Amino acid sequence: MDTTVISRIAVLTPLDLMGLVLIVTAWLAIGWRIEHPGRERVSVTVTMVKYRKQWMREMITREPRIFDAQILGGLRQGTAFFASTCLLALGGVLALVGNSEQLLMVARDLSLAEHPTLIWQIKLSVVALFLVNAFLKFAWANRVFGYCAVVMAAVPNDAGDPVALARADKAAELNIRAAWNFNRGLRSVYFALGAVAWLLGPVPLMIATAVTVWTLWEREFISVTHRILNRPEDNA
Repeated sequence: MDTTVISRIAVLTPLDLMGLVLIVTAWLAIGWRIEHPGRERVSVTVTMVKYRKQWMREMITREPRIFDAQILGGLRQGTAFFASTCLLALGGVLALVGNSEQLLMVARDLSLAEHPTLIWQIKLSVVALFLVNAFLKFAWANRVFGYCAVVMAAVPNDAGDPVALARADKAAELNIRAAWNFNRGLRSVYFALGAVAWLLGPVPLMIATAVTVWTLWEREFISVTHRILNRPEDNA
């Protein structure tokens, strides 16, 4: 029995293990870099922080606040959509993991029938773990956006009220935390898609990881959106 376990573990080649370590390391590293960028080039995620704070302060004197409610409602709908999508995708992956016959059919279609079912289950489990993390982040983001909505409703319309600014800042911080969790969920979805390439082998996994990192880097640091958000504003 020990020999069987060892032989199954041995199916994961050193290159497979390298690919697995690479994608996990890349996921953690790009997430940290996006949330802790250098002063010379901030990410879109960090740039949006000041706009969210300004939004909540502008809301103090805006009446009625239907506009603000609609924006927050749209943000919550987005998190709910991605959360439900992750559940559907996760259900599909888990169904495939639990059905060895389907795994073997896919293996034959890709001319990879020599790989045992166990290794396919391991590879799909990595995809499932990324999706689980994404769902948890989206669900929590949706919840925090709800907290933000309640605090926003408690912000007085009178800028002279002693608690108005403090509550607006609280709403801004909740909004920021919700948005960051939403972005973390999106990154997990990106890497879940990249992890699917592992079914084709460790080299495709490494390539997919590199493409995923580049895509996230480009959108956060050198995209057109980044240039627009960081364009100098005319205060005249």
